[in-house]
Amino acid sequence: MVETAQKTKGRLLEVEGLKKHFPIKQGVLGRAVGNVYAVDGISFYINDGETLGMVGESGCGKSTAGKTILKLIEPTAGKIMMEGSDLAPMNKAAMRPFRREMQMIFQDPYSSLNPRMSIGNIVGEPLVIHGIAKGKEKVERTTKLLEKVGILPEKMDSFPHEFSGGQRQRISIARALALNPKLIICDEPVSALDVSIQAQVLNLMMDLQQDLGLTYLFIAHDLAVVEHISHRVAVMYLGKIVELTDKKTLFKNPLHPYTEALLSAVPIPNPSLKRGKRIILKGDVPSPINPPSGCHFHTRCPYVMDRCKTEVPPFKEVEPGHWASCHLR
Repeated sequence: MVETAQKTKGRLLEVEGLKKHFPIKQGVLGRAVGNVYAVDGISFYINDGETLGMVGESGCGKSTAGKTILKLIEPTAGKIMMEGSDLAPMNKAAMRPFRREMQMIFQDPYSSLNPRMSIGNIVGEPLVIHGIAKGKEKVERTTKLLEKVGILPEKMDSFPHEFSGGQRQRISIARALALNPKLIICDEPVSALDVSIQAQVLNLMMDLQQDLGLTYLFIAHDLAVVEHISHRVAVMYLGKIVELTDKKTLFKNPLHPYTEALLSAVPIPNPSLKRGKRIILKGDVPSPINPPSGCHFHTRCPYVMDRCKTEVPPFKEVEPGHWASCHLR
């Protein structure tokens, strides 16, 4: 999907063949005896100002993909093109300028905030580390950031435990905005919040995107949340992207059997509306240590054919803008 090493016009991030394998070590010498194939060759792009949703079951590699793109963990292989620059081979010193362009919002707002620091220092810390502001200027910038996410400036000297879960996530968002980044990777940022608070935080994120021109990679397992905030959606299964298209097309015309099963499980708020047949997948998700041969999904697929067990289906553009990895297409 990523054709060249040059930045494609309008694209902020391009990922090509990204892999992250964790070695399994045993014995006194720590000899590698296998690998966990957490992310196993994914390719996609995100346009400037766009939100790409990434969905899938727990353990499919979504969060690992996000952390690898930010190089919080080192990739095993592949390219991570940020505005035409490949981040994959860069060391810490070379990555430093790009840290200002790429930020992350974590799933648990409590464990991601230092309990020993006031929220004013938490939000202002990136400004000091990158030499952008200190002293009075830092306080002024921090005040504006907190106001932008709906936290009163008087609370700057308070600590994370003094806030609710929704407020803590707003503080995390303010910290992510401190360096004026272009790309924010959101790792299930509302899954730990009450439903009513989820809507407030999602709407805040959408307003910030419109005001500041932000680009999001939004990782989640809740399809209703993804449908609300995303422009396009990538569906992951066992370390691979199996389908990628705009959200309207995905929800109306899924091409991969795994996507069909996920959509069939989405609750319908109006019980009078007819829903399609519920697809119950057999078995459990296979281990990423020893994924099935051929199509990874063939052990649970209701449409499995003999070739699915031996041939890896190519990830191809089945329809304009609609990519899928399935021998049926």
